[in-house]
Amino acid sequence: MKAVLIPGDGIGREIAESVREVSAALNTGIEWQEFAAGAEYAAESGELIAPGTLDAIEACGWALKGPTATPIGKGFRSINVQLRQRFSTYANLRPVHTLPGVPTRFDNVDLVIVRENTEDLYKGIEYMLNDEIANGVKLITRPACEKICRFAFDYARKNGRKKVTAVHKANIMKLTDGLFLRTFREVAAEYPEITADDCIIDALCMKLVQKPEQFDVLVAPNLYGDIISDLCAGLVGGLGFAPSANIGDSTRIYEAVHGSAPDIAGQDKANPSAILMAFAMMLNDLGETDKAAKLNAAILAQVEEGKVVTADIGGTAGTKEFTQAIISRLAE
Repeated sequence: MKAVLIPGDGIGREIAESVREVSAALNTGIEWQEFAAGAEYAAESGELIAPGTLDAIEACGWALKGPTATPIGKGFRSINVQLRQRFSTYANLRPVHTLPGVPTRFDNVDLVIVRENTEDLYKGIEYMLNDEIANGVKLITRPACEKICRFAFDYARKNGRKKVTAVHKANIMKLTDGLFLRTFREVAAEYPEITADDCIIDALCMKLVQKPEQFDVLVAPNLYGDIISDLCAGLVGGLGFAPSANIGDSTRIYEAVHGSAPDIAGQDKANPSAILMAFAMMLNDLGETDKAAKLNAAILAQVEEGKVVTADIGGTAGTKEFTQAIISRLAE
């Protein structure tokens, strides 16, 4: 099969090469079609996304991307936002769990964040009323709320999850977040075997840093989902272990959600774990569940052993050495 690979900016090319090597070691048979996108490409070409990229994603239906930066103050819209809206990848899925060998304050985190991906304040509807007043529109629709809530409950049912929690601020934003919460409760009634509750966003943030194990699946509108995704990544060691999938009806785009780390780009220092974990999510959705499980197990075992790991988790290995260590485990 064919899939699009977007290395992106900074360390993107190095960690994308890790994906290529691991994909070959697993004999996935994936034919990668590579396209440039991001701030570095924009500096060369004046365009943020290389010609043919969007057509290739539409034709393949599958894509994996590294970190991309957006030039500031030059009128470009975020690549992530463009891709999500262009392909209607309405669900952003972020699994977060404790990794043995990565020192954190918690050792029992196992959460999944389901973020609505297409509307809310990220719709980008902003305008100036006058020179001193800017206005942004928080767009929430029932169809989008229903779709993301049903996705969360279907995911919970399929993956043996026991509880889905709606994240909101309906006590203040009674119409917009109120619509989200009402729709959540309507959908929840169709899944009686799954516990459904809700939590106000600020209270949720406090509870997550006190006792994260009390949560299972969190479903949220776009902005709240973005915030709590990074917060939850911090509970397990940071964005270096945060894979993500953007899921639509006909297109799926997987990504490492960390930044492009230009300060270490080209120095063989990057940790490729997040993009490899995103690749494992992709393999799982392709039906290659054994290969996905094998890759995840290899990453976990390598990190837990702690001998050949990158500097961000206390080691001295480079990107290439860490990748080869993973590949060696895949051969066992």
